[in-house]
Amino acid sequence: MVASLGPFVVATAELVRRPGHAEAVSVAGELEGLAISDAWIPAGAEVAADLQLEIVTDGKLTAIGEVRSRWEGTCRRCLREVGGELVVEISEVFEAEPTLEAETYPLGADRVDLEPMLREAVLLALPLAPLCDDGCAGPDPDDHPVVAAGEAPEAEPDPRWAALGELRFD
Repeated sequence: MVASLGPFVVATAELVRRPGHAEAVSVAGELEGLAISDAWIPAGAEVAADLQLEIVTDGKLTAIGEVRSRWEGTCRRCLREVGGELVVEISEVFEAEPTLEAETYPLGADRVDLEPMLREAVLLALPLAPLCDDGCAGPDPDDHPVVAAGEAPEAEPDPRWAALGELRFD
């Protein structure tokens, strides 16, 4: 019985034999535990990637393409549930012995695990403070109005400074 290597592990033996040849690869599966702030990838949601893999100079592998997934979250103003489709452009490098940590991803002798790259890309693309709508007024707009960007809220002047408002310089 052959052990499952996971939905994001791709064989690269053929690519290694043909440097400069690109191969289209589609992978999909669940990535558990993807959440940041008030947004997350829901349990059971599929993370799918369409990539072009290519072995380039010095045995490095490039992965260029797109990652998609459904996300959910909580509106930062009204606390209603929100969600949408996440689409991330990918352009990453894998190498057998990464020289700088976090600059490239590890490349196995005959396979590459795309999961760390996909996990990082999706986490970085999730909205930090999602909104249900740009015009969301929040749960109590009368007591806590939302001020649009570029507008300053009108504040009541401090009565102790009222006399200064009457000064005129001619």
